Amino acid sequence: MASLTSKIVNGHKYYYARVCKRVNGKPKIVQTHYLGTAEKMIENAHGPKQMPRAKEVCILELGATGALFDIAQRLQLVEIIDRHAPKRNQGPSVGQYMLVAAINRASHPTSKTVLSDWFDQTIGPRLMGIQARQLSSQAFWNHMDRLDHQSLIKIENDLLSRLIDEFQINLNCLLYDATNFYTYINTKTESELAKRGHNKQKRNDLRQVSLGMMTSSDFHVPLLHMVYGGNITDSTQFGSVIDELVNRYKHLTEACPHITVVFDKGNNSEANFEAFADTDMHFVGSLKLNQCPDLLKVRLNKYHPLRGLEEVTAYRSCCQVFAEERTVLMTYNENLLAGQLQGIGRNILKGKKELQALQTQLKRWANGKLRKGRKPTVEGTEKKVQRILHREYMNEIITTRISLSEGFPTLQYQVKQTAIARLSKTVLGKTLLFTDNDKWTDEQIVCAYRAQYHIEHAFREMKNPHFLGWNPRFHWTDQKIRVHAFYCVAALTLVSLLRRELAAKHIHISAEALMENLCAIRETISVYPRGKNQPPELSPSISRLTKTQKTLYDHLDLRRFRQD
Repeated sequence: MASLTSKIVNGHKYYYARVCKRVNGKPKIVQTHYLGTAEKMIENAHGPKQMPRAKEVCILELGATGALFDIAQRLQLVEIIDRHAPKRNQGPSVGQYMLVAAINRASHPTSKTVLSDWFDQTIGPRLMGIQARQLSSQAFWNHMDRLDHQSLIKIENDLLSRLIDEFQINLNCLLYDATNFYTYINTKTESELAKRGHNKQKRNDLRQVSLGMMTSSDFHVPLLHMVYGGNITDSTQFGSVIDELVNRYKHLTEACPHITVVFDKGNNSEANFEAFADTDMHFVGSLKLNQCPDLLKVRLNKYHPLRGLEEVTAYRSCCQVFAEERTVLMTYNENLLAGQLQGIGRNILKGKKELQALQTQLKRWANGKLRKGRKPTVEGTEKKVQRILHREYMNEIITTRISLSEGFPTLQYQVKQTAIARLSKTVLGKTLLFTDNDKWTDEQIVCAYRAQYHIEHAFREMKNPHFLGWNPRFHWTDQKIRVHAFYCVAALTLVSLLRRELAAKHIHISAEALMENLCAIRETISVYPRGKNQPPELSPSISRLTKTQKTLYDHLDLRRFRQD
């Protein structure tokens, strides 16, 4: 039988529930339950007291900042930079400024004026011991001034050593390529780097800066980069890259005795291959098809299939290339042929449309329906036709005839299907490779050259406006542009190493998808008010995670970066 009883303790009444039973014929209390005060009993009867509302919620980006900071610590990025750009122990070091810039470029590219606002919305201040107000644009520029060209080279050399020692980067096959980035630098601003040239983003009206980069074949980890004038051709600059490789070659060969450099035909020149001859380095490159014309006459039935590359057949031979006898490999790929034919089809439609418009315009002049502007001439019409047919193979496929009738030029054109058939049998679908690795198998040569797409993909990532972006860039002096290039390449290095670490755990993800998911992993801190003169109570938690984000969170052990 249950009953209610009370006790007075220090002047306060507390209630208990007791259960009494007969034991051996005598009443005995077998259970006692503490119920508290009368007020507490009433509260329990009507439900628990309503939880206090949070005063505010602080949301901080955790995933990308934590993961990239961890890789940078293993790479010793800050320590290496500070070793070559020391300053007195006051405020953030040069290395810390560069790390903040690299993480920003990788996860959320911004200008220096709003970088402090971005940093304040991450866990960066807690990880690095830096306050957001210390990251003013002027402070950044002041610290960028401490990194001259020679310091950047020494820093990159030390980072290369660290990549080899800590991350065991595979150096058997190195990839080289170059790209350029247009700028809005004023024409009157003096600069050795910002020059007008052939821009790969079709902005030939603007000054541009070129970037050459050497990467590993696995996950395009940058090993060497060079910033050079936008008016310098790729093949000319490649000679400087070879010289720089030779300077670092001794250290590289300690980790890998057989190094092969892979590059495309835009870097070919006799002088560059003479530079290779003075080293023990090897190369795999490509040639224009007309550089070995006899191989184009070889019938496809003499090509042999390649193991592991079912869509590719090849014909191996030797050919005189830049004054040396080299192993050459002509490959044929049905998928490449199909893609080229699609491109030719689109170019034919564009060419016909533009020629039709020109033809109509000439007829209107001849009929007297158009009299504004300069009267057309045969020479002017020929130049317009040449511009229309500048696309690859169009001069062979579309024939034109310009004649003069009653003082006005006339235009006729025709698409030659026989030319398309001839191109399909001779050049389309084919790639011409060459190497000094004479003992390599055909499969090794093709696979090495195919790895070139890794660095091409890296450049596409650097032109992504959301992650790993080169832009926005608001620097106009050569020294600042070099430092900007350095932390952009450092950002790519951190992301590439992160992808490489995940792949070792059987998690394969693109750089863009990786950064998008990491940036969505956020720490939320609910702030609850407390009594007068007492600090608020903080309740940290993590944002709701998708399956991919949970996988990254667990495998990268991001929990350790949460606030206790």
